[in-house]
Amino acid sequence: MLTAENLTKTYRRNADIVRVLNGVSLAVRDGEFMSIVGASGSGKSTLLHVLGTLDAPDSGTISLDGKRLDNLSNRERDAVRNRTFGYVFQFYHLLPELSAIDNALMPAYISNSFLGWMQTRRQWRRRADELFERVGLSHRKTHKPREMSGGEMQRCAIARALLQRPRVLLADEPTGNLDAEKGNEILELLHDLNRRDRVTIVMVTHNLEMAGTTHRTIRLAGGRVVEEKGPTFRPRLLSAAV
Repeated sequence: MLTAENLTKTYRRNADIVRVLNGVSLAVRDGEFMSIVGASGSGKSTLLHVLGTLDAPDSGTISLDGKRLDNLSNRERDAVRNRTFGYVFQFYHLLPELSAIDNALMPAYISNSFLGWMQTRRQWRRRADELFERVGLSHRKTHKPREMSGGEMQRCAIARALLQRPRVLLADEPTGNLDAEKGNEILELLHDLNRRDRVTIVMVTHNLEMAGTTHRTIRLAGGRVVEEKGPTFRPRLLSAAV
């Protein structure tokens, strides 16, 4: 479904030019749970951002269902990003003054005009209610981030990422800011979303044990794919998607 060919990416750090991606190629299959591992500085997060069109490669191609994304206009890329990708990060990026449900609804607030929001707000609210039930957070809808645990905030962030029914969930160290117990709960939730709702997931993690529970593990070193582990992936016929 999602492919990358020979991606390169460099950044300027003071007077130095740092090559972060150095010819990365990979393919993500529909319904797959893939993990990306590697040492700090190996390019994991940069690769995730480039795959999700949050950043542009210096060279190489990214394609979705055979259609290139890297050469789209900014407006076209924004539309594809909003429709196709959901994002979960190590730090939850919730707005502290908003309730949990309003944080989850933020993509709908942003993507609609005032009139569009007024016409569709009931549907969006039902969607958010369904997701809060799905991620086990129905009892926290009106709570603000400061009143929630780290695990609860990450569940809220996952609900927000799924609000517009993305085809791919990109998760950058989603358990990195949690203790082992809460981290395992979030990993279990991600597996459940992948297994029952057929959400395609690409997860960056430093935790090799967690990576070992996914369908495939890609290891980066020096901005290149140096190893790929995992059984041959066979998509299953699963329940209707989230």
